[in-house]
Amino acid sequence: MTAAIDVRDLVVRYGEVTALDGASLDIAHGRVTGLIGMNGSGKSTLFKAIMGMVQPTAGSIRIDGADPALARLRGVVGYVPQSEEVDWSFPVSVRDVVMMGRYGHQGLTRRPRAADRAAVAEALDRVELTEYADRQIGQLSGGQKKRAFVARGIAQEARILLLDEPFAGVDKRSEATIVGLLRDLASDGCTVLVSTHDLQALPQLADSAVLLLRRVLFHGPVSAALEPEMLAQTFGLDPLARGGAR
Repeated sequence: MTAAIDVRDLVVRYGEVTALDGASLDIAHGRVTGLIGMNGSGKSTLFKAIMGMVQPTAGSIRIDGADPALARLRGVVGYVPQSEEVDWSFPVSVRDVVMMGRYGHQGLTRRPRAADRAAVAEALDRVELTEYADRQIGQLSGGQKKRAFVARGIAQEARILLLDEPFAGVDKRSEATIVGLLRDLASDGCTVLVSTHDLQALPQLADSAVLLLRRVLFHGPVSAALEPEMLAQTFGLDPLARGGAR
């Protein structure tokens, strides 16, 4: 069966800095995969390479068996960026942000139809933001902002969803809401790749885990990824200590 995300020998360099060095990854459909690594390990670069936001130096990427540009054009893949990558002062409402996920369904005019408005309303309901729909996006809390971008992916009807640190700086309620939502999406057949530093929540969140340090050190069961020896390789932690870091 064709993989949802297939990355082969990916190399990405920024000048003289190598962010990814021969990373290979095969993500199956309908699963939540946790992407684990320290700051600077290449997690955000991997997401941006999959989304076509950075140009690989070498290697290949296939999304649902297709060229990434074609997959993005078809709306197959959605992306929830880190908070610092978003201009929260931009004068758009929460509803407007979620409606952006419908652009691929609206043709050249980008005029919302009844089906688009219904999809946005359903997405807002699923992330529990209906009452905030008309609020300017920057006025939301950290957790609410993340949920708004998850709603954009849901409205887009993306079958593959990438989330870059969705739990950073969010309250426990929002974290639990996002975890439950991602599990529901996977049950519906969506493929989710999510980077996180919250190792304690990983067993409840993910079906499998990827440990990244410029290349893939491990891809397999969450329980095996959380073994002290594996964490020591990934984070340089004391192998006798077990647990997580935020």
